[in-house]
Amino acid sequence: MTRAIRTYSMADRAVSPDFAIRDEKSVTRIAEAHRHEYFQIQLNLAGRTTQHIAATARPLGPGDLSFVLPYRVHRIPHPPRSRFFILSFNLHFLRPELDVDPLDLEDVPLARAPELAPFLFQEYLDFSLSGDDLKQVTEACRSMQAENVRRRYGSLELIRGHLLLLLGTVCRRHERALLGMAAKQAQRTSRRDALARVMRHVREHMAQRIQLTDAAAAADLSPNYLAHLIKKETGKTFVDLVTERRMEKACELLTHTTLRIGEIAQTVGFEDEAYFARRFRQRYATSPRQFRLRTARQ
Repeated sequence: MTRAIRTYSMADRAVSPDFAIRDEKSVTRIAEAHRHEYFQIQLNLAGRTTQHIAATARPLGPGDLSFVLPYRVHRIPHPPRSRFFILSFNLHFLRPELDVDPLDLEDVPLARAPELAPFLFQEYLDFSLSGDDLKQVTEACRSMQAENVRRRYGSLELIRGHLLLLLGTVCRRHERALLGMAAKQAQRTSRRDALARVMRHVREHMAQRIQLTDAAAAADLSPNYLAHLIKKETGKTFVDLVTERRMEKACELLTHTTLRIGEIAQTVGFEDEAYFARRFRQRYATSPRQFRLRTARQ
């Protein structure tokens, strides 16, 4: 029997609702995979282990750090004689002005919140500090721990400052790798947005003849680049993609309307009903009429 993956809140794991920091002497270890509603950072000072984040496994040795986004399934075993700090905090504590659902953090541009980079790319990169950087970050953790115990006027501002120092140090130390990953992410987002514009153009002009040049213009791309992009992202040609969308729309109309088959053919861009029926049979191994009868009985 599969055990359900538990989601922890700050109330489950900390006294305060906004920030907590623990070391190996005070932390309650969780052996099984889990997730939580808040951010987590682990600074590993002694002992070697493997951190499992989502579907990846990455090494975690002395001087290494782990960055876990909210709701990301993970498991980090702690071997005997290991030493570490674990920091937990919510988004409002890190960025009070960032009004984003924690599940949408991966869509936040890094230019808007650069300190999120280690969390966003933890599954692809290893983060490690040494020398003065490691000393500075370790001291920052000690200061956060002491200030969190005091919790007096100005404590939260001091803790947030030390937290940003930790994040900034990691970002600066791994600047090249993080910027490279961010550029790839921006490129993927740009491609996804371009394809969304193309598909919107196809939907809006379904009853008309759809040309590659017109779709490319709607997406602000050259026809050659659009053809290459579609092939790369979907494995299909532009014509195949348009035909696929026409057939999907035809299935929808056959199922949910009483339009005649000839009318449906015209609605999805086929002037010839017989040609439409032939292409439909090629794709679904049944005629439009038989498809309608079958779905009506279901």
